[in-house]
Amino acid sequence: QVQLVESGGGLVQAGGSLRLACVGSGSTLSPYYMGWFRQAPGKEREFVAIIDWPGANTYYQESVKGRFTISRDNAKNTVYLQMNSLTLEDTALYSCATARIWSTLPQRYFNWGQGTQVTVSS
Repeated sequence: QVQLVESGGGLVQAGGSLRLACVGSGSTLSPYYMGWFRQAPGKEREFVAIIDWPGANTYYQESVKGRFTISRDNAKNTVYLQMNSLTLEDTALYSCATARIWSTLPQRYFNWGQGTQVTVSS
């Protein structure tokens, strides 16, 4: 099984940027679609972005389109989420996971990482 570890979160001012990384170990990530999700306090886990292999196809939640970019580097067994123009509503715990089906539904994903906290301040 694949183990995923997210990093890159932190505290940033509104309008700032962060790049999250999701590093796989135990096995290559190449067989899987990779998704980023987020969960804010009091809310359910929410789809953010998905990418296929070799990264030709991506899909984003409407609220992050034009601001976030998902990418993957198979040589590093890593998936990234570049987040620009951050707003207070982007504050959440961001997690990555694998899927064998192209889907925005979290129940289709497995091998969840522990998450990395993104906090946007005013």
